[in-house]
Amino acid sequence: MPTIVLLHPGAMGASIGRALVDVGHEVKWVSEGRSPATRSRALDAGLTEASSLALALESAEVVFSVCPPAAAGDVATSVGRLTFDGIYVDANAIAPQSARRIDDNLTSCGVTFVDGGIVGPPALGSGTTRLYLSGPNTAPIASLFEGSVIETRLVDHRPGSASAVKICYAAWTKGTAALLLAIRTLAEAEDVAEELVNEWTTSIPELVGRSEGVARSALKAWRFAPEMEEIAATFIAAGLPGGFHEAAAEIFQRLAGFRDAVPAPGLAGAIERIQNR
Repeated sequence: MPTIVLLHPGAMGASIGRALVDVGHEVKWVSEGRSPATRSRALDAGLTEASSLALALESAEVVFSVCPPAAAGDVATSVGRLTFDGIYVDANAIAPQSARRIDDNLTSCGVTFVDGGIVGPPALGSGTTRLYLSGPNTAPIASLFEGSVIETRLVDHRPGSASAVKICYAAWTKGTAALLLAIRTLAEAEDVAEELVNEWTTSIPELVGRSEGVARSALKAWRFAPEMEEIAATFIAAGLPGGFHEAAAEIFQRLAGFRDAVPAPGLAGAIERIQNR
């Protein structure tokens, strides 16, 4: 079985690593410069420590990048600068054109690129999480997950297509979360929150619970903001307005200070932070 390197195990990445370990693969992670929280996730997932990227890549055949979207390009560049001629899977929430730029850069370095897009929560059980793959070399990557809790779906042979699926999906799920937060904040600013909730209870009852629950997204707002920027760029590149998700990026940016907050903020706390920037 091929040796796999996972860069860098956050909650989602660690679950991808665990899924691979559970079906018999050795998965390495790079500890250099990483936090105690990352170390804890890596150990819990059964990943093997490598002290540096160079050491991890010496025996690696596949690299998975699962990192915040703003870091995707730099992470890919760090691999391209070293001696690695295996398969690089970018499974980050980035625009299709960002994926294609990474493809061009890595291909020029002798690396085989596979575009990936993860839909769903961290993979703690079967039936929750899909890994979309595109590009000319997807079959070897899909085979790694046979028997695992991750379902792989092959899109086509074009780098960027898997990222496009993820972008379109998140444009709705996370974009509407930001919209609901903005609407509840506006209702508070105009002192009509009670009337709005009463109307929703009558006409769109599912929005009441959802608008209360979206405050949880504040914990990941630091990560969602650049993802919204990638989505906006994708819309603009397609000749469509990007302003919807540029605004969503600003909402999440205002909430970025809640990163790792304990306890998680409620709706009132999120609204206050949005209002006060």
